[in-house]
Amino acid sequence: QVQLVESGGGLVQAGGSLRLSCAASGSIFSINAIGWYRQAPGKQRELVAVISSGTRTKYADSVKGRFTISRDNAKNTVSLQMNSLKPEDTAVYYCNAVVQATNSEYLYNYWGQGTQVTVSS
Repeated sequence: QVQLVESGGGLVQAGGSLRLSCAASGSIFSINAIGWYRQAPGKQRELVAVISSGTRTKYADSVKGRFTISRDNAKNTVSLQMNSLKPEDTAVYYCNAVVQATNSEYLYNYWGQGTQVTVSS
C-alpha cells in the first residue's frame, strides 16, 4: 500500500505565496508521474500541475507563470510553489501519484487526503 500525505495549505491574502508538499511512502518501487489537482466548491476536480519521472512538467493554463512544481526522487516527494495567488485559486488541493509498487509490474493511481488553500481578496 502507498500513502500520500500533503502539507502546507492555509489562508493567504491575494498576491501572497504558499508552498505545498506531498510525501509518498509505502511499498514504492518507482513513481511515474506525480502532481497536484484541485477542487473548488461546486466544481470538478482539475489538474493543476504534474511532473513526470523524467521531470517533464505540465501546468493548467490558469497557473502558468505563477506555480512551479518540483520533485525529489530520492525522498519520494513533490512540491508546488504557488506565487501571486488569486481568490480563484481557492480549493482543496490533492496530491496524485502513479506508482509502481514493489513486487508488481503494474501502475496504480493514488490520492492524498487533500489540503485546503484559501486565498482572500
